[in-house]
Amino acid sequence: MKKAVAIIVALLFVFAVASFALAAEEKKAAPAPVEKKAEEKKVEKKAVPKQVTGEIKAIDKEKKTVTVTKKVKDKVTETVVAADDKTKIMEGKDKKSFADLKVGDKVKVVYEEKDGKNIANSITILKVEKKVEKKAEPAKPAEKKAEPAKPAEKK
Repeated sequence: MKKAVAIIVALLFVFAVASFALAAEEKKAAPAPVEKKAEEKKVEKKAVPKQVTGEIKAIDKEKKTVTVTKKVKDKVTETVVAADDKTKIMEGKDKKSFADLKVGDKVKVVYEEKDGKNIANSITILKVEKKVEKKAEPAKPAEKKAEPAKPAEKK
């Protein structure tokens, strides 16, 4: 009887190990088709417009590129964007040309990544409001503190 139980337990153990081995092989084969689907989805997606708002650091008029720097907290990022014939350059409602861009201008650039290059759809020159510093007013003399209330007199 003990031998029969030992044989049955051994067979169950062998089947359990074999089923785990088969399941592991099926999982390894399954991810390959999933990756192909992900690649197909990437190809189907159109270029999503990106946006950067910052200050123009450099302009290359020959290549028609603009380098825009953006500072977020302590991190400074630079984005190089190329302008083409389709790029709209605006300042408010006025149309401008690439020659009107100047280093130091604050701009908002909407661009798409095509063939590894950032191509600008639009460049908007933002108006920078000049901060007017207020002159410090002379300090006012300190007011006298009120004296503590005296107890009322009884009549």
